Amino acid sequence: MAIQPINSNSIPTLRGLDSSKKPSASNTTEPVGQTFENMLSSLNESQMNSDALVQKLAQGENVDLHTVMIGMEENNVNFNVALGIRDRLVEAYREIMRMQV
Repeated sequence: MAIQPINSNSIPTLRGLDSSKKPSASNTTEPVGQTFENMLSSLNESQMNSDALVQKLAQGENVDLHTVMIGMEENNVNFNVALGIRDRLVEAYREIMRMQV
């Protein structure tokens, strides 16, 4: 049995990767910005789903109380994670600003 060598075509994440190119500022900041945008839209969606479930329960519609509570807790966890990420980013920014050049 022959062992095939690893090349850039055999691994999907390595295709188009050129080691001679240096990452530019626009290439490195765009995915970070997109990641935060996705995170915030997910948080907003979670909040809207939780609000809709609470509103349905308050109006007397046929909705399970457990589903409402799970939705509210899920939203609470998502919000706390977002706050933790924000706090770490602010602290990292402050640490960079304290550095002497």
